[in-house]
Parts: sequence; structure tokens; C-alpha cells
Amino acid sequence: MLSEFKTFIAKGNVMDLAVGVIIGGAFALITKSLVGDMIMPIVGAIFGGLDFSNYFLALSSDVTAASLDEAKKQGAVLAYGSFITVVINFVIIAFIIFMMVRYVNKIKASMEKQEEEAAPAAPPEPPADIVLLTEIRDALKK
Repeated sequence: MLSEFKTFIAKGNVMDLAVGVIIGGAFALITKSLVGDMIMPIVGAIFGGLDFSNYFLALSSDVTAASLDEAKKQGAVLAYGSFITVVINFVIIAFIIFMMVRYVNKIKASMEKQEEEAAPAAPPEPPADIVLLTEIRDALKK
């Protein structure tokens, strides 16, 4: 069982997946910072100083705070500003992944085209009369 597990872990797909998950997690942190620290302040400045992270709807009459963190301490809130930030984050990540996949597909297509061009062409098939004469010659040799 241990040897089977080692074989399973050593497979390229499992290792590629593990690397992808780790890189994806790090990439998500970078994108979260990009959206939260760089893009959302610009969007807020364009729309007159709006800060989406503090947009919420109080679901309880006990909530009187102006900031989301304080409002969460007072009661139930619907933090739609955070949702907007996450949606923008998702759109950016999806676009970047789309561009990466698109670029990789172009590279693969280019490599396949080069392989096809580099492969030697099969010799043309001889005419039917030459094939017939070759068969007759081989039959006479026997």
C-alpha cells in the first residue's frame, strides 16, 4: 500500500496539481492585494471617494455603526460592498487566467506546426504498374 501511494504521489499530474494549488493560493493573495490596495481606491476616487468595503445593509435594528467591522459586532449585516470587491477580484483573476491559457495554446499550436513542418514527408506512393511489376519480380524470386 505504501509503494502504491508513492507511485500515486510521484505521478506528474498529482505533482502538477499540487504546484498549481500552491501557486494559485499565492496568486490569489497577490490579486486580492491588487484589487484591495490599488484598483478599489482608484475606483473609489473615480466615483467620488466611495469605499466599497464599508458598504453594507443592516439586517437588524440594533446595527447603528458606520463601518462594516463595527456593524458586524452589533448584529447581522449584508456586506454587499465586500461582495462587489470579490466579484472584481474574480473578474481580474479570470481574465489573467484566460490570457495565460490563450498564450499557452498559441505556443502549443506553434510547436505542433513546427513539428509538422520538420517531420519528413512520406515518399509518394509508386504508380500501380510499378507496384505490379514489383509483385511479379518478388513472385519470380520465390
